[in-house]
Amino acid sequence: MSERRVLSVSLGSARRDHRTVVTLQDRSFVVERLGSDGSIDRAVALLQQYDGVVDAFGLGGIDVLLAVGTERYAMRDGLRLLRAVRQTPIVDGSGLKQTLERRAVAFLQQRLGITLAGTKVLMVSALDRFGMAQAFVAAGAQVLFGDFIFALDLDQPVRDLHTFEEMARRYLPDACKLPFQFFYPTGKAQERPPQPKYPAYYEEADIIAGDFHFLRRYLPDRLPGAMIVTNTVTQQDLADLERRGVASVVTTTPEMGGRSFGSNVLEAMLIATQGAHPLPDWVENATPGALPPGSAALGLANEQYDALIAMYAIEPRVVRFA
Repeated sequence: MSERRVLSVSLGSARRDHRTVVTLQDRSFVVERLGSDGSIDRAVALLQQYDGVVDAFGLGGIDVLLAVGTERYAMRDGLRLLRAVRQTPIVDGSGLKQTLERRAVAFLQQRLGITLAGTKVLMVSALDRFGMAQAFVAAGAQVLFGDFIFALDLDQPVRDLHTFEEMARRYLPDACKLPFQFFYPTGKAQERPPQPKYPAYYEEADIIAGDFHFLRRYLPDRLPGAMIVTNTVTQQDLADLERRGVASVVTTTPEMGGRSFGSNVLEAMLIATQGAHPLPDWVENATPGALPPGSAALGLANEQYDALIAMYAIEPRVVRFA
C-alpha cells in the first residue's frame, strides 16, 4: 500500500520542523511539520503550495475551533487558514481533543493506576483542551482552570467548571476576533526560555496538563515529583523537564520519530485513511465567534475517531524519569 503524505502547517517556529515515516498497522505515512514563524501569510502560502499535493493537512500552533460544553467557537485567523485550501482535507486537532484526550485521562486511571479523585490538576488552558478538562472533572480531580493566567497573564484562577464555562461564553465572542498571537506564543516566541511566574499554581498541582507552549511559558525552575500531561514535546523538552525534577511525562499522542507530534498531525493521519473529506459548508461564510448549533464537524464525528483510535491501538506515551 502506498504511503500517505500528511503535512502539518504550524504558526510555530520553523526550528521545530521535522519529517518522519510512521506506520500504523498496515498503513505508512510520511509526516512532515513546517513552521511559519508566526506568519499567517506564510502559513497561507504553504497551504496553497501543497493543496492537492498532500493527502491531508493539520493546522498546528493555532486553534480553529474552541469548545465550551456543546458549543463551538471559530477563531478569526483559523478561518482564514481553512479558506486557503480547496482540495486537500484539513483539520486542526479539535476532533482528537474531544476523543483521544478524554481517553488519555482514562489511561491514567486504568493503565497507570492513578487515583484522580482529589488529585490537584492544573489545566493551563482548558479552552484548548476542553475534553480533557471535562474528563478530569468527571474523574473527581480538583481542577484549576488556568486560561486567564496563562493565555492572558491575568492572575484569575478558576476552580469550578460551571464558573469557567460561564466566563468563557462571555469572553469568547470578542476574543475570537483578535489575532491568535494575542493569546498564544507563536514563531520565535516559542523559542524564548521560560519566564518563571505564578509558581504557586504549578507547585500545588500533582498533575500539570495542557498545551506544552502554554505550560512552558511560565515554567518554574523546579517541579519535583510532578506529572506532566501534554504533547508536542521534543527530546530537548523532555531533558529540560527532567532537569526541573519532573517525575513523568505522558503525551496524549504516541511517539513518532523520537518526538510526539500535535493532535492535529495524528488527526490528519486518520483523515488521510478515509479518502476525500470536503470542508463543511459553514467554513465559507462563518464569522469569528459561535458557530450555529448543529454545524458539521471539521473532520470526522467523535464516534468515527473513537473507532479509528481503537482500530489502530493508539495510546499515550509514558516517559518516567529515574
